Amino acid sequence: MTASHTRAPADRLAPWAFGAFVEANTHETAYRPPVVDGPVGPTIVRNGRELVNFASISFLDLERHVPVRRHFAEGALAHGLSTAGSRMTQGICRPHQVLEETIAHHTGKEQAITFATGLLANIGFVHAMSSSARFDAGIEVRNHDTVFVVDRDVHWSIWKGVEGLGYGRGVHAFRHNDVADLARILDRIRPGKTVVIAESVYSADGTMGPIVEILDECDRHGAVSMIDDANGFMVYGPGNRPYAREAEAIRERADFVMVSLSKAIGLEGGAIAGPAEAIDAFELLSGTSMFTAAVQPPTAYAAKRTIDALASDPAIVDDYLAHAARFRRQIHEAGTPTTPTDSYMLSVPIGNDAAALQMREWFVEDGYLVPVFSYPAVSRNQALLRLFPHAGHTEEQMDGFLRILRTYRRRLGL
Repeated sequence: MTASHTRAPADRLAPWAFGAFVEANTHETAYRPPVVDGPVGPTIVRNGRELVNFASISFLDLERHVPVRRHFAEGALAHGLSTAGSRMTQGICRPHQVLEETIAHHTGKEQAITFATGLLANIGFVHAMSSSARFDAGIEVRNHDTVFVVDRDVHWSIWKGVEGLGYGRGVHAFRHNDVADLARILDRIRPGKTVVIAESVYSADGTMGPIVEILDECDRHGAVSMIDDANGFMVYGPGNRPYAREAEAIRERADFVMVSLSKAIGLEGGAIAGPAEAIDAFELLSGTSMFTAAVQPPTAYAAKRTIDALASDPAIVDDYLAHAARFRRQIHEAGTPTTPTDSYMLSVPIGNDAAALQMREWFVEDGYLVPVFSYPAVSRNQALLRLFPHAGHTEEQMDGFLRILRTYRRRLGL
C-alpha cells in the first residue's frame, strides 16, 4: 500500500485548509450551531438556556390561531410521512396538488410548482429559464442565451443559480432598489431573453423593493419579471396594510413569483407560480424538482390549511403588523435609528463588524438571541442587527431588549 493511501483523512484534507479557517474564526456559533430543544417561538432554548428570540422567521405565533400540529398529524395519517419518490417517477401527492392550486390562486397566477425549500425554488427557476437540453427529436429547449438582471442584494440562492453564466455577459446586477440603474442596464442589453429578478422584502436589511417601477421597466424593455416574495407572501396585499400597491402589482403584473412556506406560513418549502406552460416545463427543466424530494405530504397538507386561515382571518396578520410597527416606534423613541422601511423586519445599523459581533455575545449573556448580519452577508463594517419581532413577544420582553440595546450602544460609543 502506498503512503498516500495510509495518510489520515485530516492529512488528505490539508490542502483545503478547513482547520485553519475554523481556528481563525473566534466566534464559535458562526460554524458550530448551538443545539435547540423544544419548539421555537418568542423564546428559544439553546444549549439548555432559554433566550428571548428575535431570530425566528416563523413570526406569527400561529398555534394561537391555527391548529397546525393537528393538521400536520391529520396529513401524516392520511398521506404518510414521505413522497417515497420523485414527482417524475410516480407523481405528486394529493396535498401537493391542492397546495399548488391554493398558491396559484393567492398569487394570482395560472399555476404553481412546489419545491422542498425556497432556495431550491430559486435555483430551479434560474436553471429552467437558462437551460439548453434535448430529450428526443423535436423535444428540446435552447435558452443558454438568457440574460439575468438582478438586484445586487437578492438572496444567495439567486446568485448561486446564476453562478457560471458569466457576470457582465449572462448576468448583470443593478444597485439595490435603484430603478434608474436597472433602466440603464436594460437600455444597453441586446433585446432578447431577459429576466429581471428582484425581491419584495429583502432579508438582509428589511427594505421593500420599488416593485411597481421595476415592473414598469420590464414592460418598457420587454423583459420577463420574477419577484422573490419569500418575505411578503400572505403578509402584504390588502389595502389597509403597508406595501399594498406593490403587493397588488406582484399579483397582477409580475410574470413569476417565488413564495416561501417558512415565513408567514411557519412551515418548510417553497414554490414558483406563473404561466401554466412555463410551470409545466419547469417539472423537467428546473432540476430541483425532478432530482430531489418534495416537501413532506403532511407539510403540504398543513400549509394549505394555514394559508386558508390567514386569508379568512386577516386580523392575524393585521395585529402582527401593528405589533411590529409599535416596536419600531419604540426603537425610534429610544433614539436608535433603523433602516428606513415599513416592513415588519427591523434592521438596526451598527457599522463596525467587531462591535456588532461583540454585541451579539452580550445579548446572549443577558438572555436575548439577536441575529447580526456582518461581512460577508453585508459589506465590511456595515453590520446590522436584523430583528424579527414575534407575535408572541410580551411588552416586558421588548422593553428589556430596548433597555439593554441602549446600554450596549453607550458602551460601544455608538
